Amino acid sequence: MKTPFIAPSILAADFANIQSEVEMLNTSEADWIHVDVMDGVFVPNISFGIPVCKAIHRYAKKPLDVHLMIEKPENYVEKFKNAGADIISVHYEACPHLHRNLQQLKDLGVQAGVGINPHTRVNLLRDIIHEIDLVCLMSVNPGFGGQSFINGTYDKVRALRNIIDEAGAGTKIEVDGGVTIDNAKQLLDAGADVLVAGSFVFRSENPADTISRLKNV
Repeated sequence: MKTPFIAPSILAADFANIQSEVEMLNTSEADWIHVDVMDGVFVPNISFGIPVCKAIHRYAKKPLDVHLMIEKPENYVEKFKNAGADIISVHYEACPHLHRNLQQLKDLGVQAGVGINPHTRVNLLRDIIHEIDLVCLMSVNPGFGGQSFINGTYDKVRALRNIIDEAGAGTKIEVDGGVTIDNAKQLLDAGADVLVAGSFVFRSENPADTISRLKNV
């Protein structure tokens, strides 16, 4: 079985000790650091923005995977790129001109990602799959950490994997929300490439060991 990318979500970290949390991730088997940005409009919560992303980048030795759960992301993506983002995902539901958004990301020199909510069908991405480096499949309703995994996600991963393979695209599938050691293998078997885990990692007794367990599931 392929080895997954592991992207712990810094949203679940202890923000009073952000430097030490990022340094723990640097020395762990994590591949990316997932940064969830929420605006209180697209989702019913506010997390953090550009200054915090910049602060994380100051200490990070792993790529920053920035997930924008915001309206009008085109107004902010350049600022997040300048704050250290290596991968930026904008949401399908927030982008009526998604192809233009993806071109903007590519012009900025970052990997271009698309997030989709649990109710959004993956076949809506079929016509532009070659333009997408990463699809972030939400396996919970976006806006809050610690939610329960939505079981219908397995079918969505399989359907998206078929679309990518049929097109011969190099798009990665990322699953975000409720990921644990109990569902990681099933997600990978369905075709996922990247696992995002927040509460499961940072609320565990030994976060670095938990990351290792996910990496080697």
